[in-house]
Order: sequence, then C-alpha cells, then structure tokens
Amino acid sequence: MITLKHLKIIQALHENSTLTRAASVLYLSQSALSHQIRYLEEKLGIALWEREGRNLRLTKAGELLLQTAQQLLPILEQTEKTLKAYAQGRQGILRIGVECYPCYEWLTKVIGVFLQKMPNVEVEIINKFQFSGHGGLLNYHIDILITPDIERKADIHIETLAQYNLVLLVANKHPLAYKTIITPKDLTHETLLTFPVPLERLDILTQFLNPAHIKPKHIKKIESIELMLQMTALRRGVCILPEWLANEFIKKMPLKKIHISTNGLSQKLFAILRKQDKEINYIQRFVKISKEIVNITQKSPV
Repeated sequence: MITLKHLKIIQALHENSTLTRAASVLYLSQSALSHQIRYLEEKLGIALWEREGRNLRLTKAGELLLQTAQQLLPILEQTEKTLKAYAQGRQGILRIGVECYPCYEWLTKVIGVFLQKMPNVEVEIINKFQFSGHGGLLNYHIDILITPDIERKADIHIETLAQYNLVLLVANKHPLAYKTIITPKDLTHETLLTFPVPLERLDILTQFLNPAHIKPKHIKKIESIELMLQMTALRRGVCILPEWLANEFIKKMPLKKIHISTNGLSQKLFAILRKQDKEINYIQRFVKISKEIVNITQKSPV
C-alpha cells in the first residue's frame, strides 16, 4: 500500500513546509499532490498532515511515515546509483562525508591518488550540511566519515588515519612570533580565529585554555581557511591548524607556527564506516591511501 512515491511525498512535505513548494519539488501540480495525499490517508485510515496557516504540519502518523522515508530513501538512492555504476562498468560509488574543515585540504590530495589507482570507482564528496555525522553514516547518506571525533557504536568500524599536533599560527611580526612554545596566558589578549564549529569541539579551548581558566579576548568564527590565514597574516587574530597543514602555508605566507605547550596539543583523524562495508575492496583501498597520504604530508619539510 505504501509506495516509494508516498515516501518521497512525505519527505517533500517535511522539507518544504507548504503544499505549493512540495508540489514544485516533486514536479506535480498542487491539486495532484493533494489528491495523492488524500488517497493515501483514505487507504491508511488516518491523517498524515494538518494545516497551520499556510504551512503544513505532520501528524504523529505522518512523522512515523517520515522516519521510514528517511531510513529507506537514502538506501534505495544509493542502491540505484550503485547499480547504474555497475551498468557503466564501475565497481561502485564511494560517498565521503567530512566533518573537519582542514580535512578538505587533505582530502583533495587523497582523492587525486585514489581516482588514479581506482578509476572504476565513482566518488562523491557530501557537503557537511547534507548529512548528520555518525547518523548520516548509519542512515546511508554517506559511506565513510572523516572526522576528529568518534562515537563508539556497535554497527561502525573505526580506522585511525593519523595522529598529529595542532599549532598556533601568527603573523611574522606578531608580538608572539619570537616564541617557540605558548602558554594559555599568551592568548589572553588575542582574537582567536576558528572554524564555525561548536566551542565544545575546539581542542584549543577544551584541552588547553579551559583547564587553565583562561579565555581569549575574542573568538571569531570564519568559514574560509584562506580568509582566516589572510587575517592572521594581517595581525587581525591568531588561528590553530594541524601542523601538517600549517607547514604548507608558512612556506608561502608571512606566518610563524608556535607549538602549544611543552607537551604539545595532539589530535587524531579517523575514518569511520559501517562494519558491514569494511571488507569492500575500494573502501579498504581508500583507507590505505589515506594513511599513506597523511604520513607523507606529516613528513613534508617546512
């Protein structure tokens, strides 16, 4: 009774709020969409949505159907894409989700090598707004999650790609540039430029400044790594980057890297995948190449 078309309808209603917008997304007329919803409600004997002014609100029954749609549609979409890839003589499609901003820089190196060695695999990079971290993995929106954060769950497999140090970047003429190691107090009067992630995910805060009960003067979130580095070079703030990435930029910009504390501030990078997929040949190859690229990048001289 419930078909793929119905699942797409309930998802479109949820994502677009109004009948008009949902009909447009589904390439249906508003009256045709209304008719299909009424038909399904009559067959099920229960209302799936109700009006709130101009908007639509899913009922409890509608929300249950939506949960089913969110679980099944990504799996069906991936199956269809994989079958099309098979028909084109390819091994499959690898969808990669990336949760850390600097990882995009690293991923460009990995993808180039991977595509050369695995030309029969299609690769899709899924934007961070299109999946929900570990949930996106288990819901089949992505096949591999690249992240510095892990949640141990029974259905996932975790590969450690690398462990690296975080370093502070300052302008060459910044007052801190003469230092080789910084202490928490050194950042008291600084504007800390960070990527737009929740503060509780920033290691420089949780592992370095917060334990010392010290806050930077300002925290400014910036989406673009290029803009962040330009502002750092112009003494508009300081920023934290993985050392392997900092090494690349200090070769071409007037920047100085400074180690964070005597013991350093380390971070790990993980590849997370579904346990059932860990034996897939092209996924194993991606993990292997990723580890090799990380090691080469870390050994790159300044």
